Amino acid sequence: MNTTPSDSSAPDSSAPDSSAPDSAAFDPAALDWQKGDGLLPAVIQDAGSGAVLMLGYMSREALAATLASRRVTFWSRSKQRLWIKGETSGHFLDLVAIAADCDHDALLILARPAGPACHTGTPTCWGADAPRADAAGVAFLNTLERIIDDRLARQPDGSYTAKLVAEGTRRVAQKVGEEGLELALAGVAQADAEVIGEAADLLYHTVLLLKVRDLSLTRVIAELKARHEAAGTLARDGSRTE
Repeated sequence: MNTTPSDSSAPDSSAPDSSAPDSAAFDPAALDWQKGDGLLPAVIQDAGSGAVLMLGYMSREALAATLASRRVTFWSRSKQRLWIKGETSGHFLDLVAIAADCDHDALLILARPAGPACHTGTPTCWGADAPRADAAGVAFLNTLERIIDDRLARQPDGSYTAKLVAEGTRRVAQKVGEEGLELALAGVAQADAEVIGEAADLLYHTVLLLKVRDLSLTRVIAELKARHEAAGTLARDGSRTE
């Protein structure tokens, strides 16, 4: 049964994420400012989806402002001044983590965008038809988590998500069981489109159940990764393979 929420209001993408990495290992003093005449290129990556949003340039002052305000700030080469991304549009980039490359002359910045990164209105500065990595589709699950968070926080009228959660954890868990059974039955006797639809319903309700238990997909993925690595270790030891 197709019960994925259809209410389309956008979540607050600037909300902090406690599972995101920090910048504890980043050392600004180690950066090589001489090579680029006092500017370093900064690649901005969406901390949720992994999309490369834009490229900007940072001076020492811009980096210091970014670290102090937790909002990405560049040095505008055209305006010759500090430029807070989103200062006009409101589409700020909230800092999550920052790292330098191996030569210490380029920066990678993870951020959470509060809106489209490009002034043209597209999510990235490479346009609506920018090449996408295979992982980009899977990364939508992170967006789904944020949408669910938004529904639970705002409780909008007509929200299936908010209504189901209001019925309690037991009801959400029951829906996971129902959707799992429907997927199994579709896998045996229905067309591919029905299998895909039921799988989507199961994924949605699974994410919702994790949320009401104050858990996240990040932890599920970490568990899968740990199992994979453990199986690989055992395989190298000659014990067993996955």
